[in-house]
Amino acid sequence: MDIKVKVVPTGELQENCYVIYLPEREDALLVDPGDDAHKIKEALGDRQPAAILMTHGHWDHTGALYAFPGVPIYIHREDAPMLTKTRFQAGTFVREVDPRPEATDFVADGQILKLAGITIQVLGTPGHTPGGVSYRMGDHLFTGDTLFDGDYGRTDLPGGSMAQMRESLRMLLGLHGLRAYPGHGSNFIIP
Repeated sequence: MDIKVKVVPTGELQENCYVIYLPEREDALLVDPGDDAHKIKEALGDRQPAAILMTHGHWDHTGALYAFPGVPIYIHREDAPMLTKTRFQAGTFVREVDPRPEATDFVADGQILKLAGITIQVLGTPGHTPGGVSYRMGDHLFTGDTLFDGDYGRTDLPGGSMAQMRESLRMLLGLHGLRAYPGHGSNFIIP
């Protein structure tokens, strides 16, 4: 499977949205459309989004969902309520956001999806959020805010768990040789 990946940094936190497609097809997948819908649409070009895959429900990963009406939204059931919450609070940081569109489909650990001609394995990776997931597509792994290059996601936000994060990281770091695409920062090969 020779998929192509375009990285679109969006919003004030430079969250990575990914446009994923097969060159011979006219559709694409979006992973975590955080903000800046115009930039995401520019990266799509003439391709139509077939589905939106959410690694988790935090506001900085969901801000452009409104720009793709009618496109199915896939998220883990545990994180789906975050899409309709308008207040995000972490310590002294408070962010008011508009409600996002509701999820249309729920994913679970071990599930296999076939969307836009691409086979996708759902990997449960809770810790940053209760319903955090990663998506494996061949040698490509989209990790959201679970695994970064040389770091991992916060566990001190509501619903975070260091114990779950340890288990998720143990599993992901065992996927040697895959290219990991995190929610923020550069992609890298898992050693």
